[in-house]
Amino acid sequence: MRKEVKDTIIANLGEKLGAYPHFYLVDLSGLDAAATSELRRKCFKNEINMVVVKNTLLHKAFEASEIDFEPLYGSLKGNTAVMFTQTANVPAKLIKEYEKTGIPALKAAYAEEGFYVGADKLGELVALKSKNELIAEVVALLQSPAKNVVSALQSGANTIHGVLKTLGERPE
Repeated sequence: MRKEVKDTIIANLGEKLGAYPHFYLVDLSGLDAAATSELRRKCFKNEINMVVVKNTLLHKAFEASEIDFEPLYGSLKGNTAVMFTQTANVPAKLIKEYEKTGIPALKAAYAEEGFYVGADKLGELVALKSKNELIAEVVALLQSPAKNVVSALQSGANTIHGVLKTLGERPE
C-alpha cells in the first residue's frame, strides 16, 4: 500500500474519531462472507458505521487524535473492525446478540468518555443508558408527582361537586 493511500485512510479514521463520540473495537475473525454481510446489514439498520482497519493505521489515527487513546493500544492485535456510533450502548446490544457464537468478540470500547478493555466489559456497556433513555427517565420522574396532584385535584373536585349537589337537592 502506498504512503498516500495510508495517509488518506489515517485521515479518514481521524475524521470518524472526531465525528462519532463512541466506538467499539471488535474481532471479526471466524465470520464467513454471509455472516459478515448480515452483521453489516444490522449495523446499518442500527446506525452503526463499521469499518475493518489495519491495526497500524488505526494506531496512527489514535496518536494523531486530540484524545489519548493509549489504553486501547493493547487491543490492536489480530483482525480489528471499528464500530462507530452516536449512541453508546447500541453496538454492545448488537454484539450481545452474537454472544453464543462469540463472534464478533469485543476487544475494547471508548464510550461516554471512558475506556472499556476486554470482552468482560460487554455487560457494563449494554447497561449504559443513552442520552434519550436518561431524558425519558427524568421526564417520567417529573411527570409522576404532577399526575398525582392532578388526579387528587380531579377526585377532590368530583367529591366537592357531589357534596354540593347533595346539599342543593336536600329539602330545607
